[in-house]
Amino acid sequence: MTKWLQSGRRRDICIILAGEDGLNGQTLKTRLERHYDERIDPKSFYGGLSAMVDSGFLQKETEGIADEYSLTEAGENRLREQFEWIRGQLGETDG
Repeated sequence: MTKWLQSGRRRDICIILAGEDGLNGQTLKTRLERHYDERIDPKSFYGGLSAMVDSGFLQKETEGIADEYSLTEAGENRLREQFEWIRGQLGETDG
């Protein structure tokens, strides 16, 4: 598997979105901040979201005044590949 995201934060955004139909940017940022227990710079966060949309891992739609983000098929596929790699590193198999 090739490098698919530039940071763990971006992978974590995909993980959060995997269980959702879509989230607005502020909700997504808040969930990530709670997970990290620290504030995330908005400029950095939204820049990362834009890069992920541009790379095809996320889809962005405008819902009212907020942008809503969801995982694309490509994003989900890469997330599943990452999951399988982690399982292999932990010595787990489907058994």
